[in-house]
Amino acid sequence: MKAVITIFVLLAFGSTATAQDWPTWGGPPGGSKYSKLDQINLDNVDQLEVAWTYRTGNYEGSMGGFGNSFGLQAVPILLPEKAGGHLVLCDPFWRVIALDPLTGEVRWEMAPEVEKGLRDLQYKCRGVSQWEDTEAPDGALCQYTIVQVTGDRRIFSMDAKTGELCPGFGDGGVIDTSEAIGSIPHGHDVSAIRTYFPAAVVSDRIIIGSVVGTKFLDANAPSGAVYAFNARTGAFEWFWDPIPRDPSDPAYETWDPEEVAVTGGGNVWTYMTTDPERDLVFLPTGSPSPNYYGINRQGNNLYANSTVALRASTGERVWHYQVVRHDIWDWDTAVEPMVVEVEHEGETKTAIIQLTKQGLTYMFDIETGEPLIEIKEQPVDTEGGLPGEYLPPTQPFPVKPRPLNEMITTKDDAWGFTFWDRGKCEENYDKYDHGTIFTPPSERGLLIHPGMVNNWGGGAFDPETNMLVTNYRRFSLYVAVFPVEELDLADPNDPRQGFPSGPPGFMRNTETEAAPNGYAMERGPEKAFSPMFSPCLKPPWYVLAGIDMSTGDIKWEVPLGTLDKMMRLPLPLKFGAVGIGGPMMTAGGLTFIGATSDETFRAFETMTGEEVWQDALPTSNMTVPMTYERDGRQFIVLAAGGHHIFYGQKVSDWLIAYALPE
Repeated sequence: MKAVITIFVLLAFGSTATAQDWPTWGGPPGGSKYSKLDQINLDNVDQLEVAWTYRTGNYEGSMGGFGNSFGLQAVPILLPEKAGGHLVLCDPFWRVIALDPLTGEVRWEMAPEVEKGLRDLQYKCRGVSQWEDTEAPDGALCQYTIVQVTGDRRIFSMDAKTGELCPGFGDGGVIDTSEAIGSIPHGHDVSAIRTYFPAAVVSDRIIIGSVVGTKFLDANAPSGAVYAFNARTGAFEWFWDPIPRDPSDPAYETWDPEEVAVTGGGNVWTYMTTDPERDLVFLPTGSPSPNYYGINRQGNNLYANSTVALRASTGERVWHYQVVRHDIWDWDTAVEPMVVEVEHEGETKTAIIQLTKQGLTYMFDIETGEPLIEIKEQPVDTEGGLPGEYLPPTQPFPVKPRPLNEMITTKDDAWGFTFWDRGKCEENYDKYDHGTIFTPPSERGLLIHPGMVNNWGGGAFDPETNMLVTNYRRFSLYVAVFPVEELDLADPNDPRQGFPSGPPGFMRNTETEAAPNGYAMERGPEKAFSPMFSPCLKPPWYVLAGIDMSTGDIKWEVPLGTLDKMMRLPLPLKFGAVGIGGPMMTAGGLTFIGATSDETFRAFETMTGEEVWQDALPTSNMTVPMTYERDGRQFIVLAAGGHHIFYGQKVSDWLIAYALPE
């Protein structure tokens, strides 16, 4: 038992050893979302019952005044006993809550004062981080800390045992990162930068990404740099900009000097992962600014839309691979790069698995970035699009696994529940551009396919079986980019402009000869859906898949979720109930996942995809489940908070723990 505890402590506070607890939002620091626990397994999963519940209180109280704009979406972490042994999560207002992992009773809370009611701030928190100060004496205040990044660009450091702020960190336990963000090249308009996801903590560094709020409507948006701060003092240590503004950077020569100086974005808005033993942090970078228009940024646009490995202690780039060149489809690298141990060509390799929004699966050597599965350059569309838009002649495609979604659509693919709505879908195909995966956006409007196959949290990996399990979507989206003269702004202050399902929005700094006053952009799913608001493609629209990464073969695919909670007639059609979040896997042969809008939590047999258990939730789990063991009992815990973007979705504040009967 002593050896097991030692292994866990090493992992939780800075090693790559495997543990049986949940030290980061993704389980191990590499984000595989896998646990070696097997008390709950295929033989007894049908006996699972609710062990305890906890409610943050936001739904009845402070959340009520904000409408349905958010829900509880945090993935809790578990601290080792020497750090307090708490289960720690955050609520939508970034309040940090430490619970007894056996009962769900509150042990302590820390509530940062975040201004409420801000129109440009999404009130959501997706997890906290932990760190051990190896230089602190045993028993000292803040020997073990919880790190909380709030949406208003602040970082809090607090004692893990008590929640007391760490006096040696910044100003009494908190730093405002605004000064650091504003100090870098092209770090202007700090107010446009928001921080939502938990920090990566490795090598005594707190590393954060950001949401660049103006990126999709401004070619001159702020830098999407990644920032590192000293975990002990809060001092600003380094930054790395995915837009290479330094002439000494090898990628600089792939840009026009005037364009690289003013282009923003490329930001890491989602989860990062780490390999503490190798002193590496892995970044999934986003698209440059603006999202659907690239005339201002000719070329492939390195290091945007890439998997990037940085030296965590210094910010030095170790390797990168760009998965989308010159992104004008909003194909941010949204899924975290997963650090895995995989059987490859007869030997065990440490690798990075990268899932993408367009449904491709890459695997790289962790130290060099060399592809472990062959990647081929394939010719892609270079016809159409906006006048003057650069369209790369080729894009990289892994040979295996096959794409999770179709790479081409035609009018023959139109589908509907009835002849009437199928006919309406056929009209959409006549009205808007469509075709292959890299058909460019246009003034006419484009049915982007694939639309958004994978999003954050979208994969888990079992090293014992080499199985990667991921949830993915199967439908198109719509975008149009057109001269601003055609834009009718009924309300120029409408905050929904340019957002999905909102009115069109003016894209600043996009003036060209063809559009002397610039361009506007409209996007959303509606024009890719029927009047019954079902996708214009044959179901299932949401799928869970199992992939053997030792061979690259997709072993199974099953629809994920039913439509009974999303239709006026409660028909339990297994067409897939689209959601956000991802799976978690255990050595018990099980894959657990919520991430559906049908308010259900499910368990599947990892090797076959057979659904073996389900339970109804108060509302949907729109994040990732986690698991841990305490006092010889395994718990499965998830947040049931819903999400405002799904039609009819209830938003709430439940944390639910499952276990076998005592």
